[in-house]
Amino acid sequence: MASKAAAALSCALLVVAAAGYYTPPSPGACGLKVGYYHDRCPQAEAIVKRVVGDAVRRNPGVGAGLIRMLFHDCFVEGCDASVLLDPTPANPQPEKLGAPNNPSLRGFEVIDAAKAALERACPGVVSCADIVAFAARDASSSLGGGRGVDFDMPAGRLDGRVSVASRTLDFLPPPTFNLSELVGSFAAKGLGVEDMVVLSGAHTVGRSHCSSFVPDRLAAPSDISPSLAASLRGQCPASPSSGNDPTVVQDAVTPDTLDNQYYKNVLARRVLFTSDAALLTSPATARMVSDNANIPGWWEDRFKKAMVKMASVEVKTGRNQGEVRRNCRAVN
Repeated sequence: MASKAAAALSCALLVVAAAGYYTPPSPGACGLKVGYYHDRCPQAEAIVKRVVGDAVRRNPGVGAGLIRMLFHDCFVEGCDASVLLDPTPANPQPEKLGAPNNPSLRGFEVIDAAKAALERACPGVVSCADIVAFAARDASSSLGGGRGVDFDMPAGRLDGRVSVASRTLDFLPPPTFNLSELVGSFAAKGLGVEDMVVLSGAHTVGRSHCSSFVPDRLAAPSDISPSLAASLRGQCPASPSSGNDPTVVQDAVTPDTLDNQYYKNVLARRVLFTSDAALLTSPATARMVSDNANIPGWWEDRFKKAMVKMASVEVKTGRNQGEVRRNCRAVN
């Protein structure tokens, strides 16, 4: 029992003292394993896959939202579904109302549908945190278009009880970050430079609000491609506001396909964010961009591993750390 308690504690608190950065143990060291629900809810992963697949077929943008949801959940309080909690009188400002999430984060209704189906099949067994991780994997597979973005996702996470909007600003890197800021943000979660470059490739799907890039990329000097800048000026107001903030695709070439086109766009300087362009500002990361753009299968293989690694950040596995929520939007 003591060893299990120590393992659970290490998953939440392991720190490399010299660097001051949290370092995620392997999924196995955290009590996560592939096939975790095999005995208690054999159809769990199939149920989530069906719900996600149906949703992505109806609207590919939801798939991009589900991939982003895992990232936004794991970087704040760890991978514990804290991003799903709705406001309450006791907690009027949860994570989903934080500026990085509201109004841009999408896919909550898909998680609700998967949870409802799972509660009918095996009540009180599958955590919302595992649903978020499965959904991101299944969205990656659905958007991959048969290009090899299929992978196993270990499970066994519990749901957290803490969700604070201001924490999103503390840990989620904004699109204005330069390279050193990006590296530090990912390092604080135990993720390396290559993890950062590889996970940035998810920007090959989804949409962005104009306010995320207009001030830095269109209203100020930047290296953005003149033709892309002209196109974006035709789609975005010069001064986006809450009442006038349209969205544009992040990858105009293959907007609904999870592939390595993002890196080709980076090399062509046809990307939206300062943080995207920043990947070319060091020889090491520029080489990673080039490899991901030009070597078939290179990015897909690394993306699968990076997603599993990210989904192990600060997970809660001890019963004193979390719970299995009955409703993903509220603590029990």
